[in-house]
Amino acid sequence: MIGVALCLPQIGTAQQPLNAIDWLGRNAPNVRTGPVLNEPPVTRTALRPDVAVEPLQRRSDPIGLVPGRVTGLPDHLWRGSDVDTLTRLIAQVPVRRSPAMQTMLYTLLLSETRPPPGEEDAEHLILARLDRLMALGATDPAQSLAEQAGPSKSSAIFRRWFDATLLNGAEDTSCAELLRAPYLLDDYGARIFCTARAGDWQTAALTLEAAHALSILPPDRLALLDRFLSPDIYEGAPPLPPPGAPSPLEFRLYEAIGERLPTASLPRAFANADLRDVAGWRAQIEAAERLTRIGALPANRLLGLYTDRRPAASGGIWDRIDALQLFETALTQGSADAVAKTLPEAWAQMRAAELHTAFAEMFSDRLAELDLGATPVAQMAWRIQLLSANYETAATNAPEGQAFLAGLAHGAPDGALADSATERAVSDGFTTGAALPASVQMALDQGQLGEAILLAMQFFDRGARGNPADLSSALAALRAVGLEDTARRAALHLILTSRG
Repeated sequence: MIGVALCLPQIGTAQQPLNAIDWLGRNAPNVRTGPVLNEPPVTRTALRPDVAVEPLQRRSDPIGLVPGRVTGLPDHLWRGSDVDTLTRLIAQVPVRRSPAMQTMLYTLLLSETRPPPGEEDAEHLILARLDRLMALGATDPAQSLAEQAGPSKSSAIFRRWFDATLLNGAEDTSCAELLRAPYLLDDYGARIFCTARAGDWQTAALTLEAAHALSILPPDRLALLDRFLSPDIYEGAPPLPPPGAPSPLEFRLYEAIGERLPTASLPRAFANADLRDVAGWRAQIEAAERLTRIGALPANRLLGLYTDRRPAASGGIWDRIDALQLFETALTQGSADAVAKTLPEAWAQMRAAELHTAFAEMFSDRLAELDLGATPVAQMAWRIQLLSANYETAATNAPEGQAFLAGLAHGAPDGALADSATERAVSDGFTTGAALPASVQMALDQGQLGEAILLAMQFFDRGARGNPADLSSALAALRAVGLEDTARRAALHLILTSRG
């Protein structure tokens, strides 16, 4: 009651309502005295201005595994671009030959970004990101990204999530979700597999019998499920013929019946299954090398497998393991003489396997601590350091005759020192005011940053294949959008690998 009384006007002091003139007199605005400012006119016409009108809608939450403060990319990375164009670029942009471009693509795919408006376009874009991650063999990030996007939102997202968990050996979680909501995946084979994994063999057997009676699964899938559910009946039977293009579910079913399929001829994502202890040491190393080449596996994971045990044979991969182990031992001992003897063979082996960048990531820091003198091995060690993230630090101690590479590492290559068309093109790309490709410039003018980066990556691949003009414009485009480190590392890798 006290609060109400305070809010009510006092009857004895009530005032008459003010009209507009009285209000203006009592609330006169403060008028600035002095000369009138020569301000520009607010408008040049009395016509009503054009006003853009959009329906109000809730902004979607960003989807990604790495926040923008880490990647440096805005959450509106894909804004303004046609979704069909984006999905095509994401699927096709080539990164096989450039570790810097691989890193850039992973950054684009995993950065926290807002999906485009419209549920259909948003789903198409997240599916494109998931499909490219799977094609690269990055099944762990694909699984995590699908989980963040919401695998129960659609059967398409659930299928990608289910496949990733199968190859990662984490199918218990996805199977539990499938048994809770069977409508998410129209695949009786998956339901039978998950029901059996949950321990309900009787229900799984009944479902398989129904699948036989209704012929709702292909004969080869039915035969595979029969052996999966009833291994005793088929003991001693000849192995099933291997499928030409197995799905992740079929791959795991073959593994479960003791007829594990080799992954070397299968899509790269299947190599992740060989990283588990169920595979032999050689299979694990071959799978790790395959994934490391495309940047889907950290180099230190590969080093751990290389040094896990001594090779019991010679030739091929065993020679590579032996050479790397000898070099790693010499490096650990801190012996410059031993490193000088073992580095050339280890480097040659890793270059032949297209793992030179991984080698640089493994050992560049420790190589920088050694004094190898003014020898050819010292120059080799310096070039290895240029392939690492510490390239700029290494460039401050450049050997004689390496001024062009040192300048490139600092972002200012001297074109007068270029020895080849590639080096001249690289120098042109780092020139102030270098022209950007027309398509990239158009995308930037329209605020389509993600599309512009993907287009620049395409131009870089064409340039690396022998088109100097495309190489220069690609580097200029990367630098124009602030990707200086990517441009330098891509150019350094291209020149160093071409030099030998």
